[in-house]
Amino acid sequence: MSGQDDAATGSRGQRIEAVEREAAKRRLLKQAEAERIPVEETTRAVPDRRWRHDR
Repeated sequence: MSGQDDAATGSRGQRIEAVEREAAKRRLLKQAEAERIPVEETTRAVPDRRWRHDR
């Protein structure tokens, strides 16, 4: 019986770890999405007027 209990505990532990990994992955993806910069903002041309100060 103890062999079966050890196997059940091991698989239960593995299931808990899998759930925790999935939760961590979802948190990271949610954070990354919140910090994402839209492509439109990264490719927009912004005039650089610094060179005019040298004149």
